[in-house]
Amino acid sequence: MANINVVNLGGEKVGEFDLLDEVFNAEINDALLWEAVKHYRAAMRQGTAATKVRKNVSGSGKKLWKQKGTGRARVGSIRTPIWRGGGTVHGPQPRSYDYQFPKKKLMGALRSAISAKIQDGKFTIVDSFEVPEAKTKLYRQALTKLETGKTTLLVESSRKLEEKLYLGSRNLQGVELVLSSEVHPYDLLRYEHAVFSKDAIEAIQETLKKAISKRQHAANAEKEVA
Repeated sequence: MANINVVNLGGEKVGEFDLLDEVFNAEINDALLWEAVKHYRAAMRQGTAATKVRKNVSGSGKKLWKQKGTGRARVGSIRTPIWRGGGTVHGPQPRSYDYQFPKKKLMGALRSAISAKIQDGKFTIVDSFEVPEAKTKLYRQALTKLETGKTTLLVESSRKLEEKLYLGSRNLQGVELVLSSEVHPYDLLRYEHAVFSKDAIEAIQETLKKAISKRQHAANAEKEVA
């Protein structure tokens, strides 16, 4: 079991946090991280691209000339796709690019993303995000002391999220605040440094531990059946 320092917003060590080996000591799965990012970005797509089919373009629907006897090719409407100004055939239409992504894979990708941050030294745990006032300046000074780099992801527990933290961090350039129950592997890969509150990392570690135990229980049940 590895330990990681817990610091305050001034960068001073105030304690230690025990990282469970079965949760964060696994090999980083790059392929799983790629799948998680692909799914996240697909769900973010608006899917509003659209072309006009023949029913949408302007023009009369009257048959231009009789079917036979003119020597010309038969045509039913000026809005035919083969004519200039006509409708488009098989063009894109509004759709959702989202698809189902297994929760087991998502939990595995989250483990890999956090483990990668820890191994790279881009992971910090603070005892609390609490400050005297909801001022952007105070959080900017805190992140400077923590040496978080140009971009930072702040992760707080949903039970501990305060208005001061939300108001004080929302105007910081290159900084994003997310809840521990909503953090995604894409968020961790997107930002240079991750700063978790102690409550947030405890909640995530407990969730990942339960997911691992559930998976191991299912694997053992399959072996017994076999």
